[in-house]
Amino acid sequence: MTLVGKILVIIIMACSLLFLGFSTVVFTTATNWKVATAAQKDIVTKRGAEVDKLKAEVADAQKAVEATKADRDEKLKSFSLEIANKQKEIDQRLDEATQAKTSLEKAQENANLAINEQVARTGEVTLLRSQNEAIRTQADEFKLSKTDLKTQVLTLERQLETAKQNNADLLDRVAVMGSFLRSKGFTDNVITLRGQISGVAPPPDVEGVITRIEPNNRRVEISIGSDDGLLVGHELSVYRLKPKVDYIGKIRIILVEPDKAVGEVVGGKTYLGKKMEEGDNVTATIRARG
Repeated sequence: MTLVGKILVIIIMACSLLFLGFSTVVFTTATNWKVATAAQKDIVTKRGAEVDKLKAEVADAQKAVEATKADRDEKLKSFSLEIANKQKEIDQRLDEATQAKTSLEKAQENANLAINEQVARTGEVTLLRSQNEAIRTQADEFKLSKTDLKTQVLTLERQLETAKQNNADLLDRVAVMGSFLRSKGFTDNVITLRGQISGVAPPPDVEGVITRIEPNNRRVEISIGSDDGLLVGHELSVYRLKPKVDYIGKIRIILVEPDKAVGEVVGGKTYLGKKMEEGDNVTATIRARG
């Protein structure tokens, strides 16, 4: 036998052995698949029964779920309505709370205003009490002053009565002396007599006005002077026409210029302490009142 034949024989033997093994495996496997298939069929049957049972349970559960869902929807609807009512009630309570807060703030503001007003009133009462006390003190002082004034008035009335009596006596004496002088051929004009005694001629019958006054109301400047016949030493009477005719006093000329002159108040004070004013009249003919 050749080598090729030997090789072929070996190959054939190998293929035979391979086929034998393959056949054995196929046979064994076919037998196992039948058993497995039967077992699987049993399992499938059991699983089908279990599936049917589960489907029934699922159907029952689905029905229960539907019922539960319906009940849940009903309860949810009821809850929604209740929530809406509660929300409405809450909103109403909030509005009431807001109104109550506003009322409280207004009441607090009114209370603060009332407190401030009370404090102000208390201050006013205290001030009024203080003023009342001061007024009472002043009233007591006025009462004392009134008493003193009454005493002074009584004293002045007595002095006035005495002065009137003295004035009446003096007038009587002047009248007597005037009658005596006239009976002897002399003049009874006081200014003329004073000029005769002092050596200064009496002032001419002139009229002028005060143009300027010193702050102390003791010296004045008048609108007439030497061109009008005034001399140093002449005395002029001062009077006012408005609002009523009023005698002010007398001035004595101490400085003369052609168109003006300066005079000082005779005796250092005017009649009854009256103040001279610019525009007051000056004249040589008016006589002082008794």
